[in-house]
Formats: sequence, structure tokens, C-alpha cells
Amino acid sequence: MSTHTEPQAPRGPEPLDVLDPRLSRFDIVQEGARRDDIEIVHYEEQVAPGSKAERRLTRLVAGFFLLTGLASTAFLVVYIWWPWHWEAGRGGDKWYTPLLGLTLGVALLAIGFGILTWGKKLLPKEVSIQDRHDQPGSPEDRKITGETMLYLADEMGVRRRPLLGVSLVAGLLPVGAVAAAPLVGGLISQPHKNNQMFTTGFAPADGGRRIRLVREDGRPIRPTDISAGGQLTVFPGIEHGVSNKHADSPTLLIHLRESDAQQSREANARVGHGDYMWGNYAAYSKICTHAGCPASLYEQQTNRLLCPCHQSQFLITDNARPIFGPASRRLPQLPIEVDEEGFFVAKSDYTETVGPDFWERP
Repeated sequence: MSTHTEPQAPRGPEPLDVLDPRLSRFDIVQEGARRDDIEIVHYEEQVAPGSKAERRLTRLVAGFFLLTGLASTAFLVVYIWWPWHWEAGRGGDKWYTPLLGLTLGVALLAIGFGILTWGKKLLPKEVSIQDRHDQPGSPEDRKITGETMLYLADEMGVRRRPLLGVSLVAGLLPVGAVAAAPLVGGLISQPHKNNQMFTTGFAPADGGRRIRLVREDGRPIRPTDISAGGQLTVFPGIEHGVSNKHADSPTLLIHLRESDAQQSREANARVGHGDYMWGNYAAYSKICTHAGCPASLYEQQTNRLLCPCHQSQFLITDNARPIFGPASRRLPQLPIEVDEEGFFVAKSDYTETVGPDFWERP
């Protein structure tokens, strides 16, 4: 009678006591890998500690991080102190946006190259294979995980290469300030200084003189120049009023038919604009409140004004309220009257902000 013994799988090394203070951090990392069914196939240093190659790569990575800090600091300086108000000609304001893009781009590229060089050239090479499983953690597992994280921090070489840590902090702190700058920029430098974004070419001139509404060629406009149901694009009758210097000022002057004008006056009265019209004439900004395109396609049968860019539609007889498309705010209305010579003038500037901006955020 014979017996047959099944072959047994070879047993691995006995598990180590990871709480043993005599074990090194790497011993615990290796034990944790074995317990987690990880086989370390390949592990080696890329550069010898203290070698010229290590020092050269350390200086290179530190240079990238310091360049990040310098470029981010330059971004902040440009953002806060560089002149950004638009001026005619080719002043310093023309460089504001390009300099912001250049400095931020250099900062992001430099930090990217620094991290890539650090990871690709200075960190040890490791190839590991792991069988995935799902088991609850034990105190020993938590010990292993903590020691593994600390070991990874050691392997990054910050303690051995303090220049890397200092340069990383010096580079990332300005980057953090760059991220915060747009959020606190209004506290640093008032973006609406001198009410720049809230005035147009129709603001009364010195001495309170009211600004005339003029054609593109500068000629003033009388009520008889527009037939019932017609409309005309008008501009402020000031120097450069038809130029891009006052690109926020183009206005649509509309001669409403009697019944439509009555409906429009009632709508104006409901929002406190009872004196904004003159007779059957109303004037609304042509700058679409969605994206700033010219809303210039007027359909007199329905009294709708269409913006051709994104198809927003505004109902003129209801305070130019948006009734279709992405625009969410009505077109501002310009208060108008006729002066002693019979020409249209603006009674005041627009009392609502023209065009889109931060107030359009949902």
C-alpha cells in the first residue's frame, strides 16, 4: 500500500514584526510590499548621492522653481501696477494683457519642467507588480502605510537636497498669490477707477452741457429725420464720439408707431423710466448684454431687436427685455429729449451699465 502526498506551494519568508525598532524604514516598506502582494521587480538610484550629477540636477530643478517664483512675481507686479486703462495710440496699456499671458505661461512651464526633471532624473527607478485585493486595514497596515509615505518623502531627497525644498517653496508661494490675485484684485487696485466702466460718450460735458445724438458723419438728428417704424444708429456728438474710443456708446434711436409708443411708455413707467422717451421716440444701447455684440437687427412689425451673434432677442416695447437667447439682462435705455434748436440730445448718460461684464455671472 502506498501513499501519495500532494506537492505544497513554497512558503515565503516569515513576516517581520514591523513594530521592531531595529528595522529600517526601507525594511518596513519592503515588508509592507510583500504583505500587499507587491513584487519589486527593479529598484535603483538614478544618480549617486553627493555626486556631481546629483548636484547639477539639483541646481537645474531649483532653477526651474526659482524661475517660477520670478515669473509669478512679475505677473503680480504687472497685474497690480502696470497701466491697464485704455488710451488712444500705442501706450503701455497695450502690453498689459500680453505681459500677463507671458509671465503666467513662463511660471507654469517652469514649474512643470521642474517637477518632471525631479521625477524623471532624481527619484529612484522602481518597477513593481501588485495583485489587487480588498481587505480591512490593521494597526500594522497603518504603520506600514505611514512609514511608506515617510520613506517616499525621504526618497524625494528634500532633506539631502535642501536647495530643492527652498526653491520649491519660493516658486510655489508666488504661484499661490497669482491664483488669489484675480479674487482680491479689486481690493488691490480699483478696476472701476474714475467710473470708467459706467460712463459713455453721452455723459454731460463740462458745465452740464447735454450731448447731441449724431449720425456716423457727425450730423445732428431731428425727429423728422426718422419715419414712424424706422430706426437709426446714433453716436455721441463729441470729439471721437464715432471712433473706437467710445465703442460703448452706439445707440439705436427708434421712432415707434403710436400704439407701440404708448405700450412702451407704460412699460417705462413701471420701472421708473417714465421720462426716458421723447414723444414716440426711444433710444436703447446697441451693445448686447450677453457678449457685447451689436444688437442691430430691428423688426418693426414685432418691435424685436435681434443680436446676430447668438440670436438674443429684445422686446423694445417692454424696456428691451430679453425674450429669447442667452442674454439675461435688458438693454439699457438712454434718456432723450430735443434741445431748443430741435435736435435730439441725451438728458443724461445711461443710468444702467452698458454691455456685459462681471454682473452677468449667474
